[in-house]
Amino acid sequence: MTTKANATDDSFHVFDTTLRDGAQREGINLTVADKLTIARHLDTFGVGYIEGGWPGANPRDTEFFARAQQEITFENAQLVAFGATRRAGGTAADDPQVKALLNSGAPVITLVAKSHDRHVELALRTTLDENLEMVRDTVSHLREQGRRVFVDCEHFFDGYRANAEYAKSVVRTAYEAGAEVVILCDTNGGMLPAQVQAVVSTVIADTGARLGIHAQDDTGCAVANTLAAVDAGATHVQCTANGYGERVGNANLFPVVAALELKYGMKVLPEGALAEMTRISHAIAEVVNLTPSTHQPYVGVSAFAHKAGLHASAIKVDPDLYQHIDPERVGNTMRMLVSDMAGRASIELKGKELGVDLGDDRALVGRVVERVKERELQGYTYEAADASFELLLRGEVEGRARRYFRTESWRAIVEDRPDGTHANEATVKLWAKGERIVATAEGNGPVNALDRALRVALERIYPQLAKLELVDYKVRILEGRTGTESTTRVLITTGDGAADWATVGVAENVIAASWQALEDAYTYGLLRAGVEPTE
Repeated sequence: MTTKANATDDSFHVFDTTLRDGAQREGINLTVADKLTIARHLDTFGVGYIEGGWPGANPRDTEFFARAQQEITFENAQLVAFGATRRAGGTAADDPQVKALLNSGAPVITLVAKSHDRHVELALRTTLDENLEMVRDTVSHLREQGRRVFVDCEHFFDGYRANAEYAKSVVRTAYEAGAEVVILCDTNGGMLPAQVQAVVSTVIADTGARLGIHAQDDTGCAVANTLAAVDAGATHVQCTANGYGERVGNANLFPVVAALELKYGMKVLPEGALAEMTRISHAIAEVVNLTPSTHQPYVGVSAFAHKAGLHASAIKVDPDLYQHIDPERVGNTMRMLVSDMAGRASIELKGKELGVDLGDDRALVGRVVERVKERELQGYTYEAADASFELLLRGEVEGRARRYFRTESWRAIVEDRPDGTHANEATVKLWAKGERIVATAEGNGPVNALDRALRVALERIYPQLAKLELVDYKVRILEGRTGTESTTRVLITTGDGAADWATVGVAENVIAASWQALEDAYTYGLLRAGVEPTE
């Protein structure tokens, strides 16, 4: 394990704890391979420190540090091992947990120390003076062994409220023993920004220590609390990718870093790294197997999405009128959402986004606006189905619907068998390139059977469809309009290995709605492949 260079000088630290604190989120279970992959992503992004876990506490983290030494050459970050101060009544030199920290090979070690007097007495079951000696002895020993040391003061803000002088004595002891930074932890996540700023300011003044901040998000203020600490003089921020963490999570790395770079004017990442932020966020979400939050600041797909017609009219004049930054600065893009709230400007901007030239044809734009509003009244939603909207838009521009095949009929059969199993079979009859085709297929459900039958029918004529894969399928039952009648809306996401697209279908039953969405999905896939329509 080597590090070629630090992203920035030592005056400000961006410290990531996704692999330790972030991994405590419910639903996240990282393998060693997952942790190595995430570490590489974080290093590419340019954070200064990556906390890899607690070596010696479990076999997985011990293996991670061993493999990281062999498999990763860090370009920007330094790897950090996490552990606790020595046990009460012993010495750091003889403590097995402290030895495990040294054996990890990590150049930086973060020690967690108790700074709340009640935690010292009730959890550690020792005296306040012995706790200070545990901090002093462990920090000094690790420094003597050539390691850089950071100290996390656990439950600091609650401890400060209960006994400010003792909480500050822990900070002072750690700093005087050689800790480079002492981190004030809002472990229970109950603080608010003004409170954080006031405490950090006071502790800096009273101890002279270099301080950092570790904020949990239980009040929804972790990012704000982190920035408030920076305002007060903290020069070390601890965060997790996408805000992952125990309970409701930690301070989110991406909005914190974006704020520091774009709002504070601080250089905390390597040149060009900020533009990779959206990609890195989504890549890490993929590794932990969680869907990226669509409404996450800066990196969510909805972060720069505009729906209201009034907004679109202003954005057409100047995007900055309704956007706080240029989304390209963080690797994101502006999106126009087409809905029954759309006006002419929304359609014109969406056409430009999709590469469809509407010229200056006001009548054409007006027809599209009315068509969208009429279709949305029926239950369609185009803000979540860009591919279906593009097909509608191109049909209006070209004067006819784009078709690669013409459906004669289709049917889906579900057979309930005596043994309790079900058989799903679909038959489609269609025309393509002047040829009548009949195809039958089975599936694990009626929609899957229809998808397979359509693929069987068309792949011989359009081999480009072999790449297509149904990625996601959503059904929503809309409100009935007469008595107990209801309408079903289906959204299908399809991919070709390079990109995904969404299509929509609406009908009185789920199978018919699904067929509409499938037709659009295949049609759009052929359009993407550059195939000319034949019907």
